[in-house]
Amino acid sequence: MGRVIAVANQKGGVGKTTTAINLSAALAEKGKKVLLIDIDPQGNATSGVGVEKNEVENTIYDLILGETTIQSCIEYTEFENLHLIPSNVDLAAAEIELIGIPDKEFIIRKEVEKIKNVYDFILIDCPPSLNLLTINAMTTADTVLVPIQCEYYALEGLSQLIHTINLVKERLNPYLDIEGIVFTMFDARTNLSLQVVENVRANVKQKVYSTIIPRNVRLAEAPSHGYPITIYDPKSAGAESYRALAEEVISREDE
Repeated sequence: MGRVIAVANQKGGVGKTTTAINLSAALAEKGKKVLLIDIDPQGNATSGVGVEKNEVENTIYDLILGETTIQSCIEYTEFENLHLIPSNVDLAAAEIELIGIPDKEFIIRKEVEKIKNVYDFILIDCPPSLNLLTINAMTTADTVLVPIQCEYYALEGLSQLIHTINLVKERLNPYLDIEGIVFTMFDARTNLSLQVVENVRANVKQKVYSTIIPRNVRLAEAPSHGYPITIYDPKSAGAESYRALAEEVISREDE
């Protein structure tokens, strides 16, 4: 049975999509069957794995509206073991269209249940907000992975996100857990990055991953070429970091 991980943080620019793409690719590289579900209307995870978001026939939007099947939405990327359910700007209208629909918080969960046993891991890239799409991801997921940028306001918004996760757990998905926090955009040259890591580790009760994702030019370039970092520059610090994170995620599964 596939393990479903929602990659979420309501703050934008924290490396959420970068983490969703590259963790998916690193897991796939290790022989795991992975499905990446893009539920961000920006569709950056879609283009980041080389799929042209405006040319796909079926997206997560069509699935949410019940106009297609989940099997018809799955795109085969050019990377072995990595499949995608794409998204594009159409998804921005979903929230309005779902007003009055019963059980609208569980639409994605009901669909994912149908294919869950086909994959080892299903990663959901959430939009940078705590909206109905993110709630759908959290009702579907087993765990939530939270990327945090190593900057001054890192802890701001984290308590709100944890509160939302706890609310979803209490009311909609009793099995939801926090997968862990992963630090992104770490700059070893600055004291601030080190202070943020120490501060979060001291103040947050949740699991914090040992792997820290560095600020890395190649990592920033990769999505514009439609490649995960493990393919774009397999020997870069960014690629090695996401492989290490994948190892940690897999070992957590073994526990």
